[in-house]
Amino acid sequence: MVDAVHAHVPAREPLAPEHEHEGFALVVRDLSAGYPGFPPAIQGVNLRVPVGELVGLIGPNGAGKSTLFKSMLGLIRPQRGEVLAFGRPVERAREDIAYMPQIEEVDWEFPATVLDVVLMGRYHRVRPFGRWSKADHAAAMDALERVQLAKMAHRQVGQLSGGQRRRVLMARAIARGARLLLLDEPFAGLDAGVQHDLVRILDELAHEGRAILIATHDLTCVANSCDEAICLNHRVIAAGPSAEVLTAEVLTETFQRHLLTIPDAASAIAAVAAAGEHD
Repeated sequence: MVDAVHAHVPAREPLAPEHEHEGFALVVRDLSAGYPGFPPAIQGVNLRVPVGELVGLIGPNGAGKSTLFKSMLGLIRPQRGEVLAFGRPVERAREDIAYMPQIEEVDWEFPATVLDVVLMGRYHRVRPFGRWSKADHAAAMDALERVQLAKMAHRQVGQLSGGQRRRVLMARAIARGARLLLLDEPFAGLDAGVQHDLVRILDELAHEGRAILIATHDLTCVANSCDEAICLNHRVIAAGPSAEVLTAEVLTETFQRHLLTIPDAASAIAAVAAAGEHD
């Protein structure tokens, strides 16, 4: 059972359906992919992520979201179809793609500082056996400023809270300088205040012309904060403006059970905004 939208969920004004954009950062065409010896985890997937937009990818556990992300990163070879980033195969566009993993996938006990982790986003710019340049350090510190962690640059990452760790991973993605950001469950387990901070950062990045795809279980966050939504369950059930996609019928088909859903995302956003005016 999924709750209806609550006023504390972060909100941003979504783009109008007729919003003009400068093309697509990511195009997936008839993609089927999976692992040897198993049926395809995703089949016939078609989707597009426009430049300058924030897009939410939702689906139940086991729906193929991780397989889709790995295909987008070039880590899995498609069984059929293709993935293009800025018009090029992803294998030739990796400098334009940044990935933010779930915090559970990271070894936070590794003896590294916050700055060390963020500098890892610059590895693709360092020559073999080379050192970090002044530009690398400047990019890393600028990214930490954006996520409000510059004062913690020399702290051990293992000492940070869950919300701070997510901001470190986001800073690493920003420092990379990529135009396409793939974020895996960036809001999981965070309180409303931290979610607001992350949504503000993502909103700024989208307005600067980056394309952002978020895999998440948080339907209310997608309704309130994403310009578009993609519902996936081994195939794309529906895709388009969040207010049009997140219907009872689509979510029931996506999650294979009846959900108490968001009946009108646009009205929910308006309600959140009105509540904020009265705080």
